[in-house]
Amino acid sequence: MDYRFDAVDEVRAGLGKVDYLADEGIAGVVYLADRLQKPVLVEGPAGTGTTQLAKSVAEMTGARLIRLQCYEGLDEAKALYEWNYKKQLLRIQAERNSEGTWNEIEDDIFSDDFLLERPLLEAIRSPDPVVLLIDEVDRVEVETEALLLEILSDYQVSIPELGTVTATQIPLVFLTSNNTRELSEALKRRCLYLHIDYPDMEREKEIVLNKVPGVSENLADQIARIVRSIRQLELKKAPSVSETLDWARTLVHLGVETVDEKQATETITILLKYQADIAKAIKEFGGDGQAWTRGGQAPSKA
Repeated sequence: MDYRFDAVDEVRAGLGKVDYLADEGIAGVVYLADRLQKPVLVEGPAGTGTTQLAKSVAEMTGARLIRLQCYEGLDEAKALYEWNYKKQLLRIQAERNSEGTWNEIEDDIFSDDFLLERPLLEAIRSPDPVVLLIDEVDRVEVETEALLLEILSDYQVSIPELGTVTATQIPLVFLTSNNTRELSEALKRRCLYLHIDYPDMEREKEIVLNKVPGVSENLADQIARIVRSIRQLELKKAPSVSETLDWARTLVHLGVETVDEKQATETITILLKYQADIAKAIKEFGGDGQAWTRGGQAPSKA
């Protein structure tokens, strides 16, 4: 059997080359997913890189990325396959005056020419290496989750008119979840589990330096310290890594090198999206809040 990776360090280095800064834990799970041929269930706060991981693995390996975006109401016809009914009807009408039998017509209209592949079937039938991203799996109903489990267990699917379709190659599969509902134990057992949390201060600084052109090390350090401190507040929604990057780009465009209370207050809406959170952060920016940029510690809530 041919594996994609020879070592965990190779995964980590490869992800770094496509600008995804993975720690040992993330690289290790990706390595084992390839070796064990198991899907990876990736959970974590929105904006921490759960979806980007699958995209980066595809870019790193040169594989084709196939994405199934989950939503409430997603069914088999949109996730797996459906027949092109309009094309089938036209075919039937075209044969009305011919001498062909119904059995011949039926065999024709239920062939590959009339099959509409959806992401799951497309990933299974692909002859080329594939990374399958099942994004926000916690948004689907239990019935659709059962369909996913069936396919991911054996990497095959039964189509009544065509028979059983078995994967020609086992795709790397990533399922992401934001924990809007509890997933079934059966699905969790089938997967390797990976939780991606907010990065620590040093890693977030490294991400900012890597992703934001023109940012200085001094500014990146201040940004990482302030964001870390803001996340320590009791907020409705803490700033994500993507919002940290947006804030860093904003400060660079404004020519800011040292973040003071005024600049932090004027640009806080880049980081926070709820008025109560904004008000709480602005309050902390004043007075002792300036210590954030020096020590990265949130002021006392006493």
